Amino acid sequence: MSNTSSIKQKVPMGQKIAFGLGMLSNQMFPAALAIFMVVLVQDYAFPTWMWGILFFLPRIFDAFTDPLMGFISDNTRSIWGRRRQYVLLGAIIMGVSFALLWQLYLEDGVNYNFTYFLIWSLVFYLGLTVFSVPYVAMGYEMSDDFHERTNIMAVAQWIGQWAWVVAPWFWVVMYDDNWFGVTTETTRTLGIWVAVIFSILAMIPALFIKSKSTKDDKTLTPLTLKTIGGSLKQIIENFKEAFKLEQFRKLCFSTFLIYNSFNVVAGFSFFIVVYYLFNGDAAAAGLWPTLLGSIGALATTFVVIPIVAKMSKIMGKKKAFLVSQTISVLGYIMLWFLFIPGKPYMFLFALPFFSFGIGSLFTLMMSMTSDIIDIDELNTGKRREGVFGAIYWWMVKFGFAIAGLLTGAIMSLVGFVPDTVNSEAAITGIRLFYSGLPILGTLGAMLIMRNYNHTEEKALEISAALEKLRTNKIKTKIEE
Repeated sequence: MSNTSSIKQKVPMGQKIAFGLGMLSNQMFPAALAIFMVVLVQDYAFPTWMWGILFFLPRIFDAFTDPLMGFISDNTRSIWGRRRQYVLLGAIIMGVSFALLWQLYLEDGVNYNFTYFLIWSLVFYLGLTVFSVPYVAMGYEMSDDFHERTNIMAVAQWIGQWAWVVAPWFWVVMYDDNWFGVTTETTRTLGIWVAVIFSILAMIPALFIKSKSTKDDKTLTPLTLKTIGGSLKQIIENFKEAFKLEQFRKLCFSTFLIYNSFNVVAGFSFFIVVYYLFNGDAAAAGLWPTLLGSIGALATTFVVIPIVAKMSKIMGKKKAFLVSQTISVLGYIMLWFLFIPGKPYMFLFALPFFSFGIGSLFTLMMSMTSDIIDIDELNTGKRREGVFGAIYWWMVKFGFAIAGLLTGAIMSLVGFVPDTVNSEAAITGIRLFYSGLPILGTLGAMLIMRNYNHTEEKALEISAALEKLRTNKIKTKIEE
């Protein structure tokens, strides 16, 4: 590609940062939710089966609304384009519902609080869908350039990773009565602060990322009650067409294995530090559970993402993915050996290696999904960023729902019970799953991706073909 062409494809840093601030909210709300939900078991006396249902049901609901939102977003005719208005609306719904979600009171009882939390969870996840599906599609649309797409996602993930740096510190605030009172009071107050700050940040892509008017685009399906209601058939067809693309299937299934095997056991971090390293004494554990998450996220932000972006340019996206995941497997093995009672600082040495797994995943996979969308346009003549984004994240969210159930199931299987004295066998069982399950998921993903063959050369050929196709369409319209 010529230098002139490359310059044209550059996206201004301000636009990348605006997109990245949306990613910060997109990651902070789920991160905060996962941290906050510990209080349901620890302080509101929810049994683990309720905890599992609260993880599972809203995410299943979310997984089914995503494709519908993808269809609506892809076919919206508006002077604001196809995405911005939904990003703004979703940000508002997320903020209001997240604040209300945590207004729980012990005196209302477990059953009432469970029902209340479940209802507001469904509203929150609806808002997350309305926001995240068009938001992710905005990112896919920002550039046609093979490497600039990785740069966009690297900047977004770099900013988004700060959610995982900050979120673990919520544990410190929640269990320190000097902030806002006892844990239940603190959670209610902190929930409002998180909701206000990060719903405002979620609005930034809607306000500052440029988009073209689609008001007069006759190629889009009109959005009426009839077409939206009948869109289920079209959504199923879209799924079929997307999954006909072998390379897209590889991206979806490998992401599913890595991200969700990690999420099944992510909640065990707190329990391993407290119950294995500090013999169940949460006060003695102090900041160490927080540091496990926060230092890992800092390693991702300052080490992993810049290295992965550079690796991608030098060796290609596929090889960068395989190398990154190999390093992460080494990190999971190191965590097994470096969780040492009496020496909690030792696990810090494993974190930069462990962080390569999740840290590289979305930087590379979202960039590769943009490449695959070009193939789809060449095959169908349609730009369906919303559909592909919805399908990709459907795999993530459906798996996350299953992960929530499996977390509780594994705890029951090994006989681990929070907030009580646990046997050595139960704690060892938690540790085995903590290292072993993500290693298996990562190896499975690497096996899937070994034959991924969409190279930079192929991407450039497809870009040239699309440019020719678009030019011919313009000429035809002028002649008509």
